[in-house]
Amino acid sequence: MLINDNRQRVLETLLDGEFHSGAHLAECLGLSRTAVNNHIQALEALGLEIYSVKGKGYRLAEPVTLLDADVLSSGLASKVHLFDEVDSTNSFLLNNLGDLASGDCCLAERQTQGRGRRGREWVSPYAGSLYLSMYWRLDGGIAQAGGLSLVVGVLLVEALESLGIAGVSVKWPNDLYYGESKLAGILVEMRGQYGEPAHMVIGCGINVNLGQGAASQIDRDWTDLHQIHGAPVDRNLLAREVIGHLQKGLQQFELQGLAPFLERWRQRDRYLGKPVRVLLADSEVTGVAAGVDASGALLLETDSGLQAFNSGEVSLRPS
Repeated sequence: MLINDNRQRVLETLLDGEFHSGAHLAECLGLSRTAVNNHIQALEALGLEIYSVKGKGYRLAEPVTLLDADVLSSGLASKVHLFDEVDSTNSFLLNNLGDLASGDCCLAERQTQGRGRRGREWVSPYAGSLYLSMYWRLDGGIAQAGGLSLVVGVLLVEALESLGIAGVSVKWPNDLYYGESKLAGILVEMRGQYGEPAHMVIGCGINVNLGQGAASQIDRDWTDLHQIHGAPVDRNLLAREVIGHLQKGLQQFELQGLAPFLERWRQRDRYLGKPVRVLLADSEVTGVAAGVDASGALLLETDSGLQAFNSGEVSLRPS
C-alpha cells in the first residue's frame, strides 16, 4: 500500500488506462476535488507520469503494473517480502539476516535510498523499475563468493531472454547494457567472517519504464525494457523469472562455482575483443578486453602482456 490509503485508491482507479474526471474520482472515492488533486500531485512526485487534460480528467501516461505478493510467492518455498516503499531492498535483508533462508527476497515499488556500486544513488521512481534483492547463504564462506556478481549478471540476462528480450549484454563486473545504454545494475553485499558462512545479499535494479521525470535524474545513457521491447512489460512476470533464474543459478554456483558460467558470460560480454580503459585509483591502463579468468577477474591484453584486475580496484570504460 502507498503511505496514504486514499492515494492508493486513486492510483488503483487510474490503472485501467482510461481518463477519469476529477469529479468522477471524487464521487467514486468519497473525496473532495481538492483532495483528489492533491493525491494526483503526490503520485506525480513519486515518479508516476499522469496526463491532466481539461474536459477529460486524469490518465496514467503509460500502463503500470503493481507488484502482487500472491502472484510473486505462488509456488515458491522461499519468502517474498513486498513493500510499497522501503529505504533499500538490500538494506532490509541485511537488517534481517537472522530471519532469512537462501532464496528469500525483498521487492519494493519504490526505494528512498536505492544505491549502486560505490554508494552511487540508484534512481527509483515508483513502479518504474524492478527493485529486487535476494538473500543467499554460502557455507563455504567468503572465499566461495568470488565471481558472484558475474554469475548474477548472466542469470539476469538469461531471465530476460526467457521473456523474449534479446540483445542484452553484460559489462564487467555488474551492469547490463542494451546497445550503448545501461539497462540494469547489480549490487552484491556480504556479511561474515573468514571461517564462517557468508551471508550474501544480491540486489538487482532493472529499468522497466522509467518515464522522463526519473530519466532526467540519470547522468548516463540509459534505456528500459519498454523501449527495448516496444511494449509494456509485466513486472510480476519479470520478477518471477528473475527469482526463478537466480534461485536455480545460485544453487548451481554454490555446488560448482564460477566455471559453468564462464562461457555463458563470454557469449554476452559487452567488451570482449574491444579496446577499453581500466581506471585505477590514480592512473589508467589501456588495452583490449580479453574476458575474465577462472576467478572472475577482468583480463586485459596490454602492450606489457596479459593483466588481470579485480572488481574492487577498478572501473571499466570503452577506449
